[in-house]
Amino acid sequence: MRRPARSLAIRIALSFAAIVCVVVGMVGAALYHATNRALSTRADYQLIGRVEHFRSLLHDLYTIKEIEARPRLFETMLGDSQDVIIFKRAGSAPIINVNPDHMALPPLRVVPVAEAVGLDALYEGKRPDGVRMRWVAAQAQIGDDGDVVQIIAAHVMTQEARVLSIYLRRVWITVLCAVLVTLALAYWVTSRGLMPLKLMADKAAEISPNRMTTRLDVAGSPAELQSLAASFNAMLDRLEHGYERLLQFSADLAHELRTPIGVLIGETQVALAHERGAADYRAVLESNLEELERLARIAQNILFLAQADHGQQVIQRERIDIRSEIEAIVEYFDGIADERRITFQIDADGEMAVNPIMCRRAIGNVVVNAVRYADAGTTVRIDAHADAAGARIVIGNFGPRIEREALARLFDRFYRGDAARSEFTESSGLGLSIVQAIMRLHAGDVSASCSADGWIEFTLSFPRESRAAGS
Repeated sequence: MRRPARSLAIRIALSFAAIVCVVVGMVGAALYHATNRALSTRADYQLIGRVEHFRSLLHDLYTIKEIEARPRLFETMLGDSQDVIIFKRAGSAPIINVNPDHMALPPLRVVPVAEAVGLDALYEGKRPDGVRMRWVAAQAQIGDDGDVVQIIAAHVMTQEARVLSIYLRRVWITVLCAVLVTLALAYWVTSRGLMPLKLMADKAAEISPNRMTTRLDVAGSPAELQSLAASFNAMLDRLEHGYERLLQFSADLAHELRTPIGVLIGETQVALAHERGAADYRAVLESNLEELERLARIAQNILFLAQADHGQQVIQRERIDIRSEIEAIVEYFDGIADERRITFQIDADGEMAVNPIMCRRAIGNVVVNAVRYADAGTTVRIDAHADAAGARIVIGNFGPRIEREALARLFDRFYRGDAARSEFTESSGLGLSIVQAIMRLHAGDVSASCSADGWIEFTLSFPRESRAAGS
C-alpha cells in the first residue's frame, strides 16, 4: 500500500519546530544548571556565614551555662525549620540538638578554631527522600576561658528544590509554547513561500499537445526558482521542437508512403479489372516489386535513423585508404553521371578510422546527391585529406542556388527542396538525414554551403582515431 506523500510545508515546519525545541531546550537546560549552581552557592555561603556567626557569638557573649540556659535563642537562628544545628563537646552529649528529621551525622572534618570555614569544609549529603543537604562542622571557643565546642550545622535544600522544580516546569512550558508557535508560524511562512511552486505547477498543468507554447514566468519567479523556471522553459522548447518535428515527420512519412501504396493499389486494380495474359501480369508484378522495394528502403532507412537517434548502433572502426574508397564510390555512380554528362575530379590522400560500410554510405549519399542535382555537363569535385585533427571530405558541384533557409533544412528527413531539385530523382528525402546520423555516430559533423554563383559544397569531418574511440 502506497504511503501518502507528506506536505513539504509540513516537513519544513516540523524541522523548524524540532530545531526550536532543541535550541530552547538547550538554553533552558543551561539556565536551569546555572540557577541550580547559583542557589547551591548561595545556600553554601549562608550556611558558612551562619556557622561563623555562631562562632563569634560563642566567643564574645556566651558561656557554656548561658548556652544551656538559652537553647531557643540559637534555634531561632536556623535558616529553615528542617535545618540541623548541634552544639556539643567532644565525647559528650549535645548541648543543643536541633535535628527535626533525626538525620544520621555523616563523617565530617571538623574545622579547627584558628581556621576559617571555607567551601572545602562542606559535605554533600541527601535525605532519604532524595533532597540534597549541605553539612559542615567547626570548633568554636567559648569566651576566654578556653572551653571548645563543636558546631555541626546542615542545610536542607528544600526551598531550593522547590524553586528548581517550578523553574523546570516553566522551562518545559516555554519549550512547548515555543514549539507550537514556531510550528504554526513556520507552516504559514513556508506555505506562502512555496506559493510560487504551486503557481508553477498550475501553469505546467496547462501544457498539452495543443498548448505547447505556454511558458513559465522566469522574471516573476523568486531568485531561487528562476533557474528552475528557465530550465523548464528550455525543456519545453526542446519538447515543442521535437513534437513539431514528429508531426512533420509523420506527415512527410504518410505523404511519402502514399505514392508507392497508391501505385500498388492502382496497378493491381487495373490488372484485376479484366482477364490478362501472363506477360501483362508479369509486368504488373515487376512494377509492384519496384514499389515494394522502394517501401522496404524507406522502412530500412527509417529504422536506421531511429536506432541512430537512440544510440543503438555500435561502431566498429577500421583504418581505410581515403582515395581508394572515394574512387570505388565514384566508379559505382559513373553510369548515372554519364547520363547527365557529369565528370568527377578527385584530389584525395591519407587514411581515416571509420566504419567502412557506414562511411561508404555517407559519402555515397552525398555523391549521388551531387550527381542528381548538379548542372548537366559540369564537374563534381571531391577533395579529401587527413591530418592530425582527422579527415575532411569536401564534395562540391554547380547547381541551382540554394537559399540559406533551405540550407538549414537540407538534413531534415523527407526534405527534397523544390520541384526543380527533384526533377531527376525518386529519392525519399532521407539520404542527407542518414549522412548526418552516420557523422554523429562517428562523433563528426556534416555541413552544407552555397555561394552566390551556385557552387554547393558538402563537408564531412571525421575526427581522428583517438577522439572517435572516446565518443
